[in-house]
Amino acid sequence: MEPVEITEAGLLLRPWRATDADAVHQSCQDPDIQRWTTVPSPYHAEHARGFVTEHSARLWRHGTGAPFAVCDAGSGDLLGSCGLVSIDAAHGSGEIGYWTAPWARGHGVTVRAARAVARWAFDQLRLRRLVWRATVGNHASRLVALRTGFRVDGRLRRPGAADDWIGSLLPGEVPAVDDPGPAGPGTLAARRAAVFGRPQPTLFAAVEDGELRLRPLEERDVDGIVATCRDADTLRWTNVPDPYDRRAAEAYLGYSRDAWAAGTIGCFAIADVDDRFAGAVDLRLAVTDPLLASVGFMTSPHARGRGYMPAALAALTAWGFTTLGLARIEWRANVGNTASRRAAEKAGFTIEGTARGALNHRGARADAWVGALLAEDLV
Repeated sequence: MEPVEITEAGLLLRPWRATDADAVHQSCQDPDIQRWTTVPSPYHAEHARGFVTEHSARLWRHGTGAPFAVCDAGSGDLLGSCGLVSIDAAHGSGEIGYWTAPWARGHGVTVRAARAVARWAFDQLRLRRLVWRATVGNHASRLVALRTGFRVDGRLRRPGAADDWIGSLLPGEVPAVDDPGPAGPGTLAARRAAVFGRPQPTLFAAVEDGELRLRPLEERDVDGIVATCRDADTLRWTNVPDPYDRRAAEAYLGYSRDAWAAGTIGCFAIADVDDRFAGAVDLRLAVTDPLLASVGFMTSPHARGRGYMPAALAALTAWGFTTLGLARIEWRANVGNTASRRAAEKAGFTIEGTARGALNHRGARADAWVGALLAEDLV
């Protein structure tokens, strides 16, 4: 396959040249590129030279890929990399890959480049599908894919490694050059990508004896988690494993980190004024409604009756409304769990009724009290 050039939306996409090696070497020192792509780490000058002179040319020559240097159409400055990292001509499919040079970020470069590559692949190569994949947690790459028109509707499990998000794009689905797309700047998708693409924050809640911190769960919380989840009331009202051991607590820590990376759940440890584990609270985003979430929580036995959970819930729900743009946050608990209900009511939740058989509680259906807090309730 003969290399080509593409000019679109102020960009020049051209085959790599030997003179690009220094800029590629400089770009690939960036920690985000090393974290999220398959470039060698540490990345040496010879890696860059091999990529621009040998690897990229081989892909073009064999028709198994189409790598482009993304440049400013006016100045010629290198801004990033975008292209087809693989082409399966027999099945009419290709996989797109990209990175943005650190000095070019924040200007929509890679979205414009990815759209140009996609249009070229469909129009000139007559491909019938493009595939995108990225490690779960790479929200910047996911946002580019969404803005390019990819439908991200899968998760590819990988044994012993982080899972991949996977998406697909078909002919006719690439937005027009001047169309910001469904995940354009200012949209909820962009807002969430900015939140979950960063480390989990610490939230604060005032109580009578000082200030609580809602922070990410840590290894030092394992003993506190075990003690809380072995408590009779916790076992009675939740579905935590019974018996509960350290392996279950460590699995919960891993789950909380994976859920934050995926942008689906924020699990927070409640740390008291002495930074002791006093409970946990989480905010779970609904799969089918981007403006809906639910809360779940447990309080350590030593911290009960001190107003910790209502304060933690108030801080977490305020964060959900203001930062994540939620419209409604729901609470549910087994009918009879009066401690959970009191905490929810003190945090401002309105109890809306009883949902019959709404919960699966240790293999049996149980009735649930249902309550909710709306964004306008905080005004």
